[in-house]
Amino acid sequence: MILVIIIDMRDKIMLQRALGSVWGMVLPGIIGVMLVLAGLSENALRTVIVLGLLLTPAMLYHKRLRHFILLPSGVALIGGMLLLLLNLK
Repeated sequence: MILVIIIDMRDKIMLQRALGSVWGMVLPGIIGVMLVLAGLSENALRTVIVLGLLLTPAMLYHKRLRHFILLPSGVALIGGMLLLLLNLK
């Protein structure tokens, strides 16, 4: 019985962590929408991608910012998707 309770508690914590990491892609998605509405050029989007890729390892080594590592990588990913969409047109 105790083992069942421990497993149940662990699954809830893991679900909360998974849902917490969703914000790592929702917030960059909102930023991506704002980038589209701003009408940035291809070179500006490339700059956003490079900055996101450079900030990711820098944030990994920072003690407090490592919890937000998905934000710059998510912005880089969404910027890359936007760049692909611009090239398809």
